[in-house]
Amino acid sequence: MDEKVLTNETYSLALFIEILSQVPHIDALTSEELLASLQIVDGDTVQAIQALKETRPDPTQELRSILESVLLALKSLRKKSSVAAQALERSERQLHDALSIFYPDFVVAKEQRSDPTPIEVHFVPTSNQIETFRLGSLTVPRLFNGLWQLSSPAWGSASAKMQDDALKGLVEAGLTATDMADHYGDAELVYGAFRNRLSPASVRDKVFAATKWCVFGKFTDVVTPEWVLAKVKERSRRLGGRVELLQLHWHDYSSKEYLDILVELVKLTKERPEILSAVGLCNFDSAHTEEACEYLLSKTGEFSLMDSRPLIELASTCTKYDIKLLTYGSFCGGFLSAKWLDKPVPEIYGDGAKLTPSQRKYFDMISNWGSWAEFQNLLSVLDSTAKKHGVSLANVSTRWVLQQPAVGAVIVGTRLGLSSHADGNLATFNVQLDAEDLEAIGTLALGANGERIKRVYEKLGDCGNEYRAMH
Repeated sequence: MDEKVLTNETYSLALFIEILSQVPHIDALTSEELLASLQIVDGDTVQAIQALKETRPDPTQELRSILESVLLALKSLRKKSSVAAQALERSERQLHDALSIFYPDFVVAKEQRSDPTPIEVHFVPTSNQIETFRLGSLTVPRLFNGLWQLSSPAWGSASAKMQDDALKGLVEAGLTATDMADHYGDAELVYGAFRNRLSPASVRDKVFAATKWCVFGKFTDVVTPEWVLAKVKERSRRLGGRVELLQLHWHDYSSKEYLDILVELVKLTKERPEILSAVGLCNFDSAHTEEACEYLLSKTGEFSLMDSRPLIELASTCTKYDIKLLTYGSFCGGFLSAKWLDKPVPEIYGDGAKLTPSQRKYFDMISNWGSWAEFQNLLSVLDSTAKKHGVSLANVSTRWVLQQPAVGAVIVGTRLGLSSHADGNLATFNVQLDAEDLEAIGTLALGANGERIKRVYEKLGDCGNEYRAMH
């Protein structure tokens, strides 16, 4: 292939084909080493194709040709190598999705999966231990599995089989609700493939998919019922069925088209409940949440939506409109755990840095909140409270959030196939913080009369503003 005529996107994909062609000739690696290496390749490929999907280049014939060539190379390698068959399934799914988006006439061949075996789930109906809340017509756990770590291979890459096994374990533990987004790598595809293989079939109706529709750049489309329906169908296609909760993230508040989009989404929950059950907002501040609620009330007569900054304004807005919050960051990237108690300030960057991207983000949040010494004081109180109740420090952190006004559930990040803390997280439901606990934690976390969190609010703005401030 003549590299001079290739765009940057197609040139990179052509190099990937070359990499795949060399795999059968690798003799120095054991099967385990090859599997580990190919899982890394798989994760990187998923992200590369995801970047392509998000930048939406012109759907030229050149791009189609190279995408189909990569797909053929993947299929060929997976047929030749049992190790590649295990390791590269996610890449193949992601390529199918990209081709379906860019070229609507593309038809995925109805071939058998490399592993068509149903996923047998020994599902036990949600026990009394697991707290639930109502979301529209559905009853869901107050802990959600968060798949945002699939948005980057920095947390590691697992095979499709490993991810299926991890999701199975979460469902069997009673954690049946999972949160994801259209830009979290292949999260929707991972969950859709898992959900549609669940056995018995009745289990499929007991798992809950929450995803997001994120509009980051300048909005140039025209909002029509048909256009909104097509966007919902795109997510439904990836999830292989109904979207139980679709949350809208909107970057530019000055473009008011999001209000009409929300109206159409709410209408779809009534007209097309088989593809959409409930509508929510993602990273909206209190003022624009209220704006959206009032607009929807004026247009439809009804509405149901899904850091401690929410306590400043957003919680009262949620109570006013009967909205439930799905919160994230409750572990502060893992800093709110016993492993950081009595530890020195971590190195953020440089050769000695060992923090994840998430921890770097939340270290900035800690710095805005207070000093590392003050954070250690908070960890000490959380640790004492945890010992009092016989649970972990992380459980206390989560419990504190769950006991705040308007909180429906906490989203707990999970590194699918790499680590699982389902049992430990479930212990959150074994504790109820008393007034003494809440006062001791609140005094340090919020400050006297809430002065500390008010300062954070003044620095960062209302909920979601930190994302808009980056642009």
